[in-house]
Amino acid sequence: MARAIFVGGTASNVGKSWMATALCRLLTRRGLSVAPFKAQNMSNNSFPCREGGEIGRSQVAQAQACGKEPCAAMNPVLLKPVGDSRSQVILHGKVWRTVHARDYYEHAPFLRAEARRAYRSLAAGCDVVVMEGAGSVAEINLWGRDFTNLSMAQDAGARALLVADIERGGVFASILGTLDLLPPGYRALVRAFAVNRFRGDRSLFWDGAALLEERARIPCLGVFPFEHGLRLDAEDSLSDPAAGSGQEEDSRVAIIRFPHISNTTDFSLLPGAAWLERPPERDFRAVILPGTKATLAGLAWLRESGLADWILAQHAAGAAILGICGGYQMLGERIEDPLGVDGAPGSARGLGLLPVRTVMEAEKTTQTRLAHTASGTRFSAYEIHMGRSEAVGAVEPFAFLENSAPEGATRGRVRGTYLHGALESPELVAELFGFTPPEPRKERHYDALADWLEVNASPSVLAELVGG
Repeated sequence: MARAIFVGGTASNVGKSWMATALCRLLTRRGLSVAPFKAQNMSNNSFPCREGGEIGRSQVAQAQACGKEPCAAMNPVLLKPVGDSRSQVILHGKVWRTVHARDYYEHAPFLRAEARRAYRSLAAGCDVVVMEGAGSVAEINLWGRDFTNLSMAQDAGARALLVADIERGGVFASILGTLDLLPPGYRALVRAFAVNRFRGDRSLFWDGAALLEERARIPCLGVFPFEHGLRLDAEDSLSDPAAGSGQEEDSRVAIIRFPHISNTTDFSLLPGAAWLERPPERDFRAVILPGTKATLAGLAWLRESGLADWILAQHAAGAAILGICGGYQMLGERIEDPLGVDGAPGSARGLGLLPVRTVMEAEKTTQTRLAHTASGTRFSAYEIHMGRSEAVGAVEPFAFLENSAPEGATRGRVRGTYLHGALESPELVAELFGFTPPEPRKERHYDALADWLEVNASPSVLAELVGG
């Protein structure tokens, strides 16, 4: 079985995914066969594996950093919030069932066993598994039910790293308090801690790191600087741009930030876009309706917030409108959900910008795609949706798939598509919006992240953590 390294945090969004991805790349560069693993993830940012099924985007990025094809075993349980305290549970890449938060832990013993089974299959085929935790490792109210953090690390015999974010303040309390809450069995797993996102002269914190080492009785892996030039695909909404960001006068593109927005990684090449939760007092050249895990609820929210009328007014004023997945469905004339797969059974009138009718279906479509536009721009993309949309009037395709089948709908300045990831193509962004974004260079970012880890880590502590 592979050696296991566990990366846990003092809280959510402290940089666990960064550290885990950096470890994946660094160890891969050293000639080891490495695989990522996260027993349970909660995110609407997902990606379909080539083998079938979907997993969280952070594990996809980590697999890419390892030079491996993403697979369902890397993230056996994925929770996709759908509203009303309910989540769709993805098990081994496939829809299992939708459960209410209060009922979820009734299924924990079964899901824990399935996660352990996935881990064993993954660990049997590589040298090292880099495990990522979720939230804080010291959520004491969840012990006995949680199978994402130190209980899973203990099962795997992992060496654990505790990551804390100094930018949010209280780093001494967060590290020492977390360690103090751990029972002896879990506490013994933690071999080192890391202080992340330090701004300025790091030498000013050397004495602080020494104090933490003395109190914690474990070594500091390093004080890691805040990096402006590196980025990873966002795991969840905590990493997404906040509503109201990007509304400078030169912003040309607006993105609607739905309450249950999904796959915000679609917009990694649009860093200057304005994210909206209410109508602004200005016009844009393009408005994007992204994916959402609750299409009918999102459509109702558009109307309640006034954004539905604003989008129609923007279109009338000359703006281009693009809908992706759930956003595409909303642009049509009607959405029907007789089975309640999107929430409660029901139907609703769409925005009427495309002559399209959508019916929600129980079977989920998850697949990768190669596509091209009528002008010849080629791009890769993927589908993750539970509805089928059909034109009820004259439309042109958004694109053509690898088998030449038409996909999506275009009518004038309004476009709709199920193809997530399409806007990760600089050529397609240039064709749709008239400007050329920066070239995506994920491989370079993975290498830079590994360099960031190696340069700022204590060599001896790193060697002990990874087992030599």
